[in-house]
Amino acid sequence: MGRDFRISVTHQSAPSSPAPNTHHPFTPTHDLSSPFSGIGGLERDELREAAYEVFFTACRSSPGFGGRSALSYYNSSVDTADPYGGSQGKHNGVGMAVTNRVKRALGLKMLKRSPASRRTNSCGAVPMPTSPNSSGSGPSSPRFGFTVANASRTRRPLTSAEIMRQQMKVSEQSDNRLRKSLMRTLVGQMGRRAETIILPLELLRHLKPSEFSDADEYYMWQRRQLKILEAGLVLHPSIPLDKMDAFAIKFKEILDSSDQKAIDTGKNSVTMRALCNCVVSLAWRSPNTAVCHWADGYPLNVHIYTSLLASIFDSKEETMVLDEVDELIELMKKTWSTLGINKCVHNLCFTWVLFEQFVATGQVEPDLLAASFAMLTEVASDAKKSDRDPYYLKMLAQALDSMNKWTEARLLNYHDNFDRETIGLMENMLPLLFSLNKILEEDVPANRGDIADESTGNRVDYYIRSSLRNAFDKMVENEDASELMRNGEVQEASEMLMKLAGKIEELAMKEKDTFSPLLKRWHPIAAGVAAVTLHTCYGGLLKQYLAGKSPLMNETVKVLQRAGKLEKSLVQLVVEDSMECEDGSKAIVREMVLYEVDTIIHKQMKQWIQDKLSKGKEHVLRAKQTETWNPKSKHEPHAYSAVEVVSFAKEALENFFDIPITITEASFHYLIDGLQTILREYIAFVASCGTKQGCMPTLPPLTRCSRDSKFVKLWKRAACSVGVEDLDQILSGGDRTHHRRTTSFGTQRLYIRINTLHYLVSQLQSLDKSVSMSPKVLPNKSLSTKRKPSSTSSYFEASLSMLRLACQHVSEVAAYRLIFLDSYSVLYGSLYVGGVGNTRINPALRVLKQNLTLLCAIVSERAQPTALKEVMKACFESFLRVLLAGGNSRMFCRLDHPALEEDFDLLKSLFCTFLIVEDVVERESEVVQGVLALMGQSTEQLIEDFSSVATESCGLGRVGHRIPMPPTTGNWNRSDANTILRVLCARKDRSANHFLKKTFHMAKRGTNIRVL
Repeated sequence: MGRDFRISVTHQSAPSSPAPNTHHPFTPTHDLSSPFSGIGGLERDELREAAYEVFFTACRSSPGFGGRSALSYYNSSVDTADPYGGSQGKHNGVGMAVTNRVKRALGLKMLKRSPASRRTNSCGAVPMPTSPNSSGSGPSSPRFGFTVANASRTRRPLTSAEIMRQQMKVSEQSDNRLRKSLMRTLVGQMGRRAETIILPLELLRHLKPSEFSDADEYYMWQRRQLKILEAGLVLHPSIPLDKMDAFAIKFKEILDSSDQKAIDTGKNSVTMRALCNCVVSLAWRSPNTAVCHWADGYPLNVHIYTSLLASIFDSKEETMVLDEVDELIELMKKTWSTLGINKCVHNLCFTWVLFEQFVATGQVEPDLLAASFAMLTEVASDAKKSDRDPYYLKMLAQALDSMNKWTEARLLNYHDNFDRETIGLMENMLPLLFSLNKILEEDVPANRGDIADESTGNRVDYYIRSSLRNAFDKMVENEDASELMRNGEVQEASEMLMKLAGKIEELAMKEKDTFSPLLKRWHPIAAGVAAVTLHTCYGGLLKQYLAGKSPLMNETVKVLQRAGKLEKSLVQLVVEDSMECEDGSKAIVREMVLYEVDTIIHKQMKQWIQDKLSKGKEHVLRAKQTETWNPKSKHEPHAYSAVEVVSFAKEALENFFDIPITITEASFHYLIDGLQTILREYIAFVASCGTKQGCMPTLPPLTRCSRDSKFVKLWKRAACSVGVEDLDQILSGGDRTHHRRTTSFGTQRLYIRINTLHYLVSQLQSLDKSVSMSPKVLPNKSLSTKRKPSSTSSYFEASLSMLRLACQHVSEVAAYRLIFLDSYSVLYGSLYVGGVGNTRINPALRVLKQNLTLLCAIVSERAQPTALKEVMKACFESFLRVLLAGGNSRMFCRLDHPALEEDFDLLKSLFCTFLIVEDVVERESEVVQGVLALMGQSTEQLIEDFSSVATESCGLGRVGHRIPMPPTTGNWNRSDANTILRVLCARKDRSANHFLKKTFHMAKRGTNIRVL
């Protein structure tokens, strides 16, 4: 793919010699990661010094490095030949002209520098500091620290050796030591090839501490040589090494011993002999004894070679390549045999070095990017060769992946990295990136399939979307939108969204005018994609805003209107951009999901209702947790929680009608149904006070009463020895406090519940009337036909129906609690105990009157009729239980009937005095009247009636069949067999006793009562 694109180089924004600290707003920090694996313990400067030593050794026989004649080079600015030609010409009998073949091939500019800038003094040497603290007497280079000789002295052009020494920042002292070591090494073997020399070992052998300025300098130099050997022979050897290799272990021991001080490298040093033995053995392990392997392992060889290639950049203008690059590269190729480099590796390393220099210099020189792309064409050709080494494939994948990631990171955020002035740089990066992707996809096995389904247009689409999302996120961050959303500042968030909509429109126009014309070369609807992306981003933020708080306020309406305006402009941009596309860009149009502001408003209406209903549920929950059923005040004898619930319902409806939009039938019904759910839940809570069965005592077992029973005898004896009042005390266990004459607090709280329910009834009726009169309630009359079929119905009919049942239930429970618990001691607990004549109903009536008076004082006037009626029914039930289920302590005879009727008439009269209609009293007393009539019948008649009713109910004949025990249903009346049987059980005469014993084998009454 790389060969199919053209790099266009523009120089308007990149000056030929930028100031070192010039700031470019579009230039990111140098975050390009090295693709090659790191080498532990070796710094970049150490690798650079080692690279120079390898380079000098490989080129030692070349002119300028100790050969017979030194070649010199003239600056192209004074060459009379064509600067881009290949002709050579002599100048003053010294050297030859620069060919510039590499520069022409890569499209690089020539240096514009005076000839004197690259000349030495007449002595042929360029003084360099011998130590880091030394300095020259003349003006010094800010980067390399060498001294420039006086311009008035005789000058000559620099040789290639001198240029490399300056470029690689090697001091003259170090260079001299290297030359001396090589001379000592090659004595008598000048024809020895460089790839057969283990250079660090030879340097350790021939250089002594005395040749260095101090011991520290020598120690650091020795450590560097040892670490180079360790990296090339042990850590990263070209031939795999066994971890348990004896020479490697011994070498590691020697290296560890040098941590504290330098090792002795003298001729008689045992350590030095061992070191030489280990190094030679490890370096010559290859079957090919013509080459030793100490620096050709990956990644050491690549790091050394890229350090050499980095020297081609001018020291003063770091974005420029030296004019002598042709000869320098030719000389660098002499290191290939030592470093295990071939042409493919060279092309890859050269591509990386050019690209790295482009990034490191602030991306201000498009020529370097164009040169990288040109070299990438060679790399693409090399990558398709069949004889690729595995380590080359690894290098290829790592280098191209690093370049790809860095370049793609810029394009994924091109709004921050480029602008109208630097759009040309972006134009150059795109084809470079596509070429990288193509090589990685087609020629690197590890990457096949990763991006195989992505065309060039798809990648551009991805860059557009990513960059615009990043730009949008930056705008959001600048506006502190996330903070506003989290803190719930509705007013500030609304203003921010409207302001952001304007900025998005500006960003869309910038995209259309600046970037879309370029991106259209690879993507036909680039502007449309940008508009859709911005539309989606703003839509997401809009959803977050609408979901964060209860909306439907004036600010929210403004935001939605502004969003609608933004949407129209972005849709227009998509339509305009897609008109030029053949298929009309249907896909991108379908991708644009419209905001549908009206739909959002209705959804938010629903959300608003849900939020309101949630608050209502919170009121109910709080009521369940805190309600004590104390009256709100003397004049408002209902629970305060009911006031809160009703106030909530009124406020919700008022706010609902205040929303400045047309109210739909669905939203209205949704609110009403939700309010009714809350009300019904609260009503159920108020009515959750138990049942009347929980207040009633358990029915005692049926027994027969014998006139000769111990109970009768003991009762007569007790009646003769004590008065009635004392007997009453004995029957109650001697505890007078058991006779409670007042209503308990629990019953009084039930009265408050009754008031609360009736308060809800009145308030809901009033609220229903207000809703019916609202002008915003459904003008289409569908409500009246759907939810309100008649004029008597209510919008809250379900709640009102539940209220009616709840009032009945709570009144019933309160009544049974008052009679069976609060009034137990004077009614069921003591009435007629020991005989009718001894305990009449008058004391009980006095207590009842007090309790009824208190009831009327607490219960509201609306609730009193139902409450009093339920108390009357409970009293009648209690009276029946005294007669029919009084237990062992009660017995009756036929002569007691007049007294019983008189007591019951007094009881009825009591309720009539409390404004209960006499007809209601008579109707509710019919059952008791029937039972009293049974009490007045003879025993024989009772037995006959019982036998007749019992056999008929079981379908048995009257003769020859045993009468079964009738079940207890609790529905007592004079025609019920169980009721007649209970009258017989309480009858104290011989006939009843004999019948019960014979028919049912019923046991006598026991004496296990407290009075005895």
